[in-house]
Amino acid sequence: MTAASPTSSVPTDARSTPWLSVVMPTYNGERYLPAALESIRIQGDSGIEVIAVDDGSTDGTLQILRQSSQSLPLVLIERGRIGNWVANTNHAFSVARGEYLSMLHQDDCWLPERLAVLRGLLADRSPPLWLCHASWFIDANGKRLGKWHCPLPSRPEPLPGDLLRQRLLVQNFLFIGAVIFRRDAALAVGGMDERLSYAADWDFWLKLAVAGDAIYRPEPLSCFRIHDASQTVAISRDSREFERQLDAVLDRHLEPWLTQHPNDRGVARAARFSVKMNSALAGLSQGIRPDFLALARQGLALGPCGWHRYLRDSRIIERTLSRLRAMRRRRANRET
Repeated sequence: MTAASPTSSVPTDARSTPWLSVVMPTYNGERYLPAALESIRIQGDSGIEVIAVDDGSTDGTLQILRQSSQSLPLVLIERGRIGNWVANTNHAFSVARGEYLSMLHQDDCWLPERLAVLRGLLADRSPPLWLCHASWFIDANGKRLGKWHCPLPSRPEPLPGDLLRQRLLVQNFLFIGAVIFRRDAALAVGGMDERLSYAADWDFWLKLAVAGDAIYRPEPLSCFRIHDASQTVAISRDSREFERQLDAVLDRHLEPWLTQHPNDRGVARAARFSVKMNSALAGLSQGIRPDFLALARQGLALGPCGWHRYLRDSRIIERTLSRLRAMRRRRANRET
């Protein structure tokens, strides 16, 4: 069942064309959704639209979205329960009107100055294909756990797509809420792969990196929330499917890279090891003991240069430390 039902009282064709469409797939998100919507509202930017595509929520999500349409230019699309956030995101891409798109999931949020900073970057130079920036890891209560940075040079000039591809192959280091990109480019690369419930964004960023250069802003402008009910945690609990999707994305993008850069075998070794390490961590979260010996052998084969590349591009230390801090806080809260 597919039905588009705008909640804004202003007819869609009567509004001026927005420079940015904010895409928000929702499902039973009443706990954190108000904070996410408020983080959009306080941007104070009248040149945006919010497209919320709901997946058949049964809690207070729809009521929250309808109420928010009174203070935000929000269009609510109710598609019924299809169980695929990627398909809902692609649907939003297809109906969006902004020149640029940005995604924000229901449990994450932006910092107040985000859109002003990004619009300034767009105004200072010829418009790039896409922009990205650093973020904060936050816990369920919104307290900071650590910085999510991107392993990219901190310079104002556009970064070549090949640099982005090379480092993205080792690890998806781009948070969904920390990127804006041209809508025409997103549609030209086919949107997101709806078969990849976990790795769709990684695949999408790699496709955009082939399409064009990007600008990186090293200051955090958004927040990624770590909590037990998050989509990332829920999906990665199926460690076999988790690894299958990571392998599928890597198989799709690694061969074209090696065809163009046949001497860069180091990226292949680091990328394969990263998939195994991420899958092992997902398995540990389910109580599944990984093959530590095989993992150690693969890690040793990287050598010093390979380890430098892996640690830089995977950000394994900052990712792990932030999640450990979140776990400690959850335990402390339960004990009190």
